[in-house]
Amino acid sequence: MLKFKTKLKKFAKQGEKTRWTYVELSAVHGEKLKPGTKVGFRVKGMLDAFPIRQVALIPMGKGNFILPFNAHMRKGTGKQEGDTVVVQLELDERAIPPSADFMKCLRDDDRALANFKTLAGSHQRYFSKWIEEAKTIQTKTRRITMAVIALGSGQGFPEMIRANKKPR
Repeated sequence: MLKFKTKLKKFAKQGEKTRWTYVELSAVHGEKLKPGTKVGFRVKGMLDAFPIRQVALIPMGKGNFILPFNAHMRKGTGKQEGDTVVVQLELDERAIPPSADFMKCLRDDDRALANFKTLAGSHQRYFSKWIEEAKTIQTKTRRITMAVIALGSGQGFPEMIRANKKPR
């Protein structure tokens, strides 16, 4: 298990990662977790005393990675940008099961299901995870509907999110 202490950072302007809070992992850290890997992979462990699992590390080039520090992690740890956090990570190779409700609805739309099957596994998991993270049945239903419509019209996850984003 990899264990280190670090400060939480935040991107100012970085494309789609603008304003993300994150933990930076050096190439040395990446090598310890999954030797020879330059692509994203999933980890589990602890952020201070807050358990995490099935969290993707995102490659940032030259063997470096970031671990996005999402709202769930911020609430769970009580930490934000600039705070120090103790990070304990190890490789998490468990498969992520797809959302049963989402898959059931996809089977009712041949075009949406066909488009879904052409997506990379990671992109399929974006849809499923986003749907399963809904806190209410109404939100879950709305997300499933949005996903099936988007996939039926040939959109992937990022295109769907952009098309449904409300202007600030």
